[in-house]
Amino acid sequence: MRNRHLHRTLHALAEEAGLQLAADLAQGAEVPFELTESQGSRVALYAYRPKTDAFIRSRMGVLGRVPSYATAAQTLERLGGLPGYLRVRGERRIPEATADRVDASLRLFLEHAFGETTDFQVSEERFERAFEQLEQAIFTGRTLTTTVAPLLGLELATPEVPIGEGLALVRGDALSDAPDDAVWLGAGDGGRPNVLAVLTEEAKAGEPLPAARARVRFRRMLSALRLFERGGFALGPAAWTRVDAGPWKLLALGGSGRPRGATLRLRPQAEDELRAFVNLVGRRRPRKGEVAWALSRFDMGCERIVPFEALTDHLLGLRALLEPEGPSSGRLAGRLAAICALPEARAGLAERVAHAISLERAVIAGLAPAEPGADALVDELADHLRALLRDVLCGHLDADLCGVADDLLANAPAVEADPAAV
Repeated sequence: MRNRHLHRTLHALAEEAGLQLAADLAQGAEVPFELTESQGSRVALYAYRPKTDAFIRSRMGVLGRVPSYATAAQTLERLGGLPGYLRVRGERRIPEATADRVDASLRLFLEHAFGETTDFQVSEERFERAFEQLEQAIFTGRTLTTTVAPLLGLELATPEVPIGEGLALVRGDALSDAPDDAVWLGAGDGGRPNVLAVLTEEAKAGEPLPAARARVRFRRMLSALRLFERGGFALGPAAWTRVDAGPWKLLALGGSGRPRGATLRLRPQAEDELRAFVNLVGRRRPRKGEVAWALSRFDMGCERIVPFEALTDHLLGLRALLEPEGPSSGRLAGRLAAICALPEARAGLAERVAHAISLERAVIAGLAPAEPGADALVDELADHLRALLRDVLCGHLDADLCGVADDLLANAPAVEADPAAV
């Protein structure tokens, strides 16, 4: 098997299609039969053969609406190579439109996977034969590069969570041939296997995927995960990459490689939300400007081993978004409180932000160690920075956060007009 994600996607489609076809039969639909003749030693023998392929062809309009069909179609469309498969399956006319090629390929695959059955139970033997033929046809003359990296601080309830464009999150125990170091890095005695970030993409001329590209995909996915939910997520310090089924080779990633905080267990009902969020952030992530810079500082703060060391990172990210005039203006606390707190709570938040700024100054001067409650204060600043970045990237807040805050302050009651002064 060269593409696990394709295998998993098509298996889900076969199961859902089988359930749908069986339900159609129960509601009165009929599989057509044809009379076949075989010549025996003395007399001709006749038998009825189910025309399962014709029945599936007649039900494709219904099958196209099962939940896994769209995912399977998108996966095949990205992989390409479908004309070769259509020719192998005996199609005389290759559709010109990509969508028509995908539909034809899925129909032929289901016909092959179910054979001449009339109960539409998925036979693993038939499915594997059908999948092997499809995979061999579409990957002839092509190579795949797979890169895996431990993603620490996350636990999956299901074996695999596809993200999109070749990227997936996979439980280490669900990837049978993954390097042991990737699966068990930092797990300790009796620990759980790591979640692996798995990137599978087509390579050219048998060459591995450029290392820089894999690093960027993993880092952006990690950044989106940190924005999605509060947690101590981190990539391991190294990844492993290989071409097709070749040997794994070590690839340095950088970063701390150490999670900070509690492990997040991703519930099955949250998987679709995570997938949509990661893809949305990937499309809207800016390459330059204040938001891009603040996001980089947020990631730097998340990489710090000691929470208090992240104080300056988070303050710099907030200043980039809310205090372009510079720290001497003293407007950060008031603007942050205006956006992130209800009117009656703005004064308290502004006071805590002002205290964080004074702590930063004392630490820089070497006068004040981390005091009790400092880590909680840093985590609160990180939560506010996360919320601002998330809302801007999702389109819930205008990127001009200074304008948003100033409007809120201008419309606030007089007693709250300047919470920074508290």
